[in-house]
Amino acid sequence: MRDHEGLFRRRDLPHIDVEGKPIFITACLQGSLSQVGLSKIRKYRDELNAKRTPPDMTAAEWEMKKHKLVFKLVDSLLDRASPVKLLEEDRLAKIVQDAFLHFADERYRLLAFVVMPSHHHWMFLPLESFTEELARSQMNLDVKKRRTPREVISHSIQSYTATQCNRLLGTTGAFWQTETFDHFARDEAEMLRIIDYIEQNPVVAGLVKKPAEHRWSSAHLRQRLGIQPGEAIPKIAVA
Repeated sequence: MRDHEGLFRRRDLPHIDVEGKPIFITACLQGSLSQVGLSKIRKYRDELNAKRTPPDMTAAEWEMKKHKLVFKLVDSLLDRASPVKLLEEDRLAKIVQDAFLHFADERYRLLAFVVMPSHHHWMFLPLESFTEELARSQMNLDVKKRRTPREVISHSIQSYTATQCNRLLGTTGAFWQTETFDHFARDEAEMLRIIDYIEQNPVVAGLVKKPAEHRWSSAHLRQRLGIQPGEAIPKIAVA
């Protein structure tokens, strides 16, 4: 269905696509949330769902608020209590970082990213040229089979990195959890807050003292290349 701002899709998690808005995505390693953690998340989600929509919010706004609150708990568990931390290995973290950089300036503006031991965060803005090309390529498809720029971009990253990381590890099967957490930035102020949230994650998790010290992050590349928050990380950074 379509809300007042964009295309709304739901699987187990809500997904909203708003054309022209930066997208914030979090993906978790398969098994990165313990059974105890999953139980906490389910209980918290049930508690939120039992509450009535606040009088100052629409139903759609309350759904997104609940999504953000659950995400905050998930991110905390990933940082402090994850039983799976495969991305601590530099070779795997580099695969994910290089994947983000690969389509920078071609499919999207890469606004921020960080590869954490158990998950990754990133933020990007699909390029108008890519969005238009994708729309043309799907014109003859049934509406239900069409994919949004977010879906295509995110799936390509998840699929490629899963294949490459599994190959490096000599394993098969699911590498990432099936669904990602995603949110769009409504304006520039929110975009800058999310960029700061992403780049501060290694500090909050106790991995480093300053964002730029975390090697697998846009903060590290910003310092190296002299790029300000809000400015896109160029593809050349992969060199």
